[in-house]
Amino acid sequence: MSATPIFDKCIIHFLCFARRRAVVLGVMMAALLPLQLSAGDKSEAEDAAHALAKQYEKEGFEFRADSWVKDLRPDMGKALRIQLFKGNDYRFCIAVPANSGVHLAATVLDFDGKPIAKADATAQGWGVVLSIKPKKTGTYAVAIRQIEGGKPHEVPCAVITGWK
Repeated sequence: MSATPIFDKCIIHFLCFARRRAVVLGVMMAALLPLQLSAGDKSEAEDAAHALAKQYEKEGFEFRADSWVKDLRPDMGKALRIQLFKGNDYRFCIAVPANSGVHLAATVLDFDGKPIAKADATAQGWGVVLSIKPKKTGTYAVAIRQIEGGKPHEVPCAVITGWK
């Protein structure tokens, strides 16, 4: 009996296993690619929100180290519940990735659902800064939505909070 046929069978089995492994790895990589892109988009949204905050840091505002980041769909806005204290001056820097083409609108709502904040949007529409100095301590809501004028699609949105 020759060793060559056994060797040939071993090579064939090895190549089949290697091919299957390559296919499995390829499928796994393809599945992970959207997660990597999404993580990159989320960091771009955070970077855009931090860019909006820089001017206010120079004015003495302190910003939280963490940020709120969620996906924002064109058909459904988001609301972020917040605790604000009478006498503090707050800035909410809200942004999507600058190159996303999405335009934002946002406001702070009081206990009765009435808007009470002044909003300054970026010229390109990808970011909004809300200014508020509440007259009462309590729970408020930051309402965020996509508006016309941009290219509506699901996109990550970041909010960072500053006060003085």
